[in-house]
Amino acid sequence: MKKLINAVDTVLSESLAGFVRAHADIVTLGDEGKFVRRRFPARGKVALISGGGSGHEPLHAGFVGQGMLDAACPGQVFTSPTPDQMLAAAEAVDGGAGILYIVKNYEGDVMNFEMAAEMASGPVARILTDDDVAVESSTWSTGRRGVAGTMVVEKIVGAAAEAGYDLDACKALGDRVNQATRSMGVALTSCTVPAAGKPTFALGEDEMEMGVGIHGEPGRRRVKLAPAADIAEEMIGAIVKDFGAAGGSDVLLLVNGFGGTPAMELYLMFDNAARLLDRHGLRIARSAVGNYVTSLDMAGCSLTVTRLDDEMARLWDARVHTAALRWGL
Repeated sequence: MKKLINAVDTVLSESLAGFVRAHADIVTLGDEGKFVRRRFPARGKVALISGGGSGHEPLHAGFVGQGMLDAACPGQVFTSPTPDQMLAAAEAVDGGAGILYIVKNYEGDVMNFEMAAEMASGPVARILTDDDVAVESSTWSTGRRGVAGTMVVEKIVGAAAEAGYDLDACKALGDRVNQATRSMGVALTSCTVPAAGKPTFALGEDEMEMGVGIHGEPGRRRVKLAPAADIAEEMIGAIVKDFGAAGGSDVLLLVNGFGGTPAMELYLMFDNAARLLDRHGLRIARSAVGNYVTSLDMAGCSLTVTRLDDEMARLWDARVHTAALRWGL
């Protein structure tokens, strides 16, 4: 294992220290390092909190800031944060309009956020993301997994909260965005968790994992490496099929890198995916390409498509100022 670390057991704490120092104008670290929050908490708005195991950066801490999250709770690598982290974050950023948890559909995250909500003293709601069409259940989830579509939910609902939507309206919007979003990923290599010191799974030089999860969970099947056009066709085909009748819609296309894939290849995948969406009568009205929801050093990517209405498009365009997303400044 070759990694830029000092010790396995201090990877997260040292990374968080570097993150908040590099972005000290936007974020700060909560008590005992339990969470990352906005440096300047917002009063009078719904507070958005998300979190999950580390190793997916910039998700979630990289999306803390104006127009997105108020706080993020990082667990150890690929390990859910604890209820006390979530509760401490809620107490720190509660602006008086309620707390909205955005939770990826993994059993540990779901259970711990539910416990935190039960312990909360004020109004709390939850959005559960489950955008992955690759499998109906997996190693760590009952039902579909929450993957890169989570970022889309956080951006759109974050803008709504900033605009003054109340708790019920934010939750309803988030559920609607999640229902309008589909994703699928492919891995060309495994990831390596520092504490394990070896790849999570083995892939041959001529193999890829279609439908891989963001923790390295198995996908639909292991197949021989194929041209990018064929890979994109299978992924977009699965997404469009899951949508059902899809023609005539405006969509957001997100090409998300898993951490080990060059930008050149991500843009190549965007081109191939865009051609396929054109063929299906889906107009790309908004787009994003980059590493947003990663899996440590895994080579590969995911494609996410969100069917947009006018409200979603307007909120996607709204000002955002986080470590990982900045526009409208």
